[in-house]
Amino acid sequence: QVQLVESGGGLVQAGGSLRLSCAASGRTSSLTFNFVGWFRQAPGKEREFVSGISRSLGDIYYADSVKGRFTISRDNDKNTVYLQMNSLKREDTAVYYCAGRTFYGSSFSPNDYNFWGQGTQVTVSS
Repeated sequence: QVQLVESGGGLVQAGGSLRLSCAASGRTSSLTFNFVGWFRQAPGKEREFVSGISRSLGDIYYADSVKGRFTISRDNDKNTVYLQMNSLKREDTAVYYCAGRTFYGSSFSPNDYNFWGQGTQVTVSS
């Protein structure tokens, strides 16, 4: 059994920074996440793609709303993906989830991911 565990969320003032981590635990040797994505869901809204990164590190994507402010990175040796979030805005407030795809290729749709973390709350105050 493999689990994804997010950490690093919290309360921050607008303009501040947070670094989220997504660590894979359990029998990680039994499968490979070819692509890992970060999604977020605000109250009353649909879950949306924020950023994603391939295992090879060659494919990186960002939603337009976070480009230039968020940076995704990945340490395959540690089975961990990070999301550095700078210049946070109130509209970034949401529960952030990491998700892993064992299938080849990238995807921006939450329906295409077969492993999910439990989520971590990010709240940005004015």
